[in-house]
Amino acid sequence: MSKLDIKNGLIEMGHGSGGRASATLIEEIFVRHFDNELLNQGNDQALFSIPAGRMVISTDGHVITPLFFPGGDIGSLSIHGTVNDVAMSGATPLYLSASFILEEGFPLADLERIVISMAKASIDAGVPVVTGDTKVVERGKGDGVFITTTGVGIVPDGINISGDLAKPGDAIIVSGSIGDHGIAILSSREGLQFGTTIESDSAALHTLVAEMIAIAPAIRCLRDPTRGGLATTLNELARQSNVGISIQETSIPIKAEVKGACELLGLDPLYIANEGKLVCIVPAEDAGQLLAAMHKHPLGQNAAIIGNVCEDAQQMVVMKTAFGGSRVVDWLAGEQLPRIC
Repeated sequence: MSKLDIKNGLIEMGHGSGGRASATLIEEIFVRHFDNELLNQGNDQALFSIPAGRMVISTDGHVITPLFFPGGDIGSLSIHGTVNDVAMSGATPLYLSASFILEEGFPLADLERIVISMAKASIDAGVPVVTGDTKVVERGKGDGVFITTTGVGIVPDGINISGDLAKPGDAIIVSGSIGDHGIAILSSREGLQFGTTIESDSAALHTLVAEMIAIAPAIRCLRDPTRGGLATTLNELARQSNVGISIQETSIPIKAEVKGACELLGLDPLYIANEGKLVCIVPAEDAGQLLAAMHKHPLGQNAAIIGNVCEDAQQMVVMKTAFGGSRVVDWLAGEQLPRIC
């Protein structure tokens, strides 16, 4: 079986044929870098035992452009995004699957770079990629590479976290500064310079969630504010729980460079995507202790209480502005930043 010319080679239609070329691609790039006991079983599925508890599954497609950006790439993003979706239920993520749609002509060197990044993110998170699939489409019918990842995890007994559990009086916490990911992608895509490099916040949040649950097992809701940003996430939670939400503009953490970029571009940071932040709704009596614990974790050092849940049959999100007025924070209309994750 001939070896791949990873430095100079390109994806060919034969790499998706299921024959020798497919086997070589899988062995020399995917199996080599994702190397783990379950993947190395060599089957079309992974067979594993699970601990006691309730199982969670989540799947996510990744079509971001550009593929490589400050603070990450489509590979690490595909791991972080699905690990986080599983973790937002309070689960411990266990395993991941990965599906690749490759375009004919895509450089093998770029594919290996992406897979190496995925493997590192997977190892760092302690959540292995144990099965997957690869398909190739004709030149011009894709965009280099699309990745779909699916994750499974286990929620311990006694933990019940869901978007429909928020109650009036609950506190709302965000784990850190918002808008970093979306502005990093936009600046990289358009070649914009803001005097400083704005990096994506892409990160796996499950260790932060585990520490939060240990301190406050009565957490009501967790959600990662990705597409549509903080504003859309709060509207989703308000609708699910049939409540209103009140937030304070001055309490929302936003980096000065992100705020400046948004002002320059006419964007609202409340609607900018994040990939390493979470929104938490928790009983008010637990909020102070939980916030203190979050500040001790590297991914929660800038966490802040930004508002509270209130009674409102209209399920509105209202922000008290820095000028003392009030503003309705509605759902995102249209697509502020396409191809963001």
